[in-house]
Amino acid sequence: MVKRSSRRGTLASVAAELGVSRTTVSNAYNHPDQLSAALRAKILAAAERMGYPGPDPMARSLRAGKVGALGVLLTEHMSFAFEDRASVDFFVGVAEASYGSDTSLTLVPVGPSSYHDDAAALRLVNSAVVDGFVVYSVAENDPYLRAAMARHVPLVLCDQPTDHPELPFVGIDDHAAIQPAARALVEAGHRRIGILSPRLFATDRDGFISRQDVEHADLHLQRSRVLGALEVLAGAGIDPGSVPIVTRYINNRENTRDAARELLTRHPDLTAVLCTTDTMALGVLSYARERGWSVPRDLSVTGFDGIEQAVDRNLSTVLQPNKQKGAAAGRILLELIEERSAGHPLDTPPRKILPTQFLAGETVGPPRAAGGELAQ
Repeated sequence: MVKRSSRRGTLASVAAELGVSRTTVSNAYNHPDQLSAALRAKILAAAERMGYPGPDPMARSLRAGKVGALGVLLTEHMSFAFEDRASVDFFVGVAEASYGSDTSLTLVPVGPSSYHDDAAALRLVNSAVVDGFVVYSVAENDPYLRAAMARHVPLVLCDQPTDHPELPFVGIDDHAAIQPAARALVEAGHRRIGILSPRLFATDRDGFISRQDVEHADLHLQRSRVLGALEVLAGAGIDPGSVPIVTRYINNRENTRDAARELLTRHPDLTAVLCTTDTMALGVLSYARERGWSVPRDLSVTGFDGIEQAVDRNLSTVLQPNKQKGAAAGRILLELIEERSAGHPLDTPPRKILPTQFLAGETVGPPRAAGGELAQ
């Protein structure tokens, strides 16, 4: 057993003990390829014996002008971040982008209840020890986004908001991406279609909303999906004003099922429900199962995201590359950090729009007979 010194050693004391330079000791930790295996083992053994833990990462960060951490800012509770499969896939992508870069990942979760707390935003964002931020899917005029921008560190927006052309952006064309799902319903013969969407507004709002409400929504992603679907329905001769739309502020299992209940209880004549997330669609499937309805015989359902659970249940849904989206955002942020460190900031903010595809699945079929209502 190696006997440790009662006094904590330093890089200088280890170098003096072995009669080598400080650079040689440092290389044993930071550039081991520059030393022989025997010399490195000798240095590490002496360091352990003298109680020297290795170079101070904070001091190294200060010298390099970087702390070696990427911040991911999300306005959801941490529990949701790890329960929502689309979010998990996104985080995996960001993490994979940092592999081999000596960079860690710091999640900065913000509960939706504190959307308008500017003081809390400044405290939380300013306390994050990171080199830059990926801001993941926040509302227009979000105080945490403003606080992150005020830090003047590299920043990449992902998904939303979409009204900051001066910032790097990674996302999809949500307006166009949902349209194949809407067309699938129309082409199957559906005319009585309802829409379910999670959070559209920064303020807590649940229940039925109008098209005019959607047009003024400050969460651009869901706004674009709902408006993209309504555009297809309008093109098929369906009055967008007649399409019932229900939203839920918190997008968890209980609320998605309840949204389905509210929509279908008020409108039992509906033959299809178009959902702007797979979690909403899974809520509809759960509610339909409880009521004894057959999908798609009694009710057709579409989703959006392509999460594993939805694909396993053969949901008709839009597949979006959540993992690739995270990886792209992470790579862009790392590039921005390196360019800034080298004194060569990019002149044109990168903008990456990724492709999506519609998975036909097995939850869209012809509508039940006209006049037939769902059994309540």
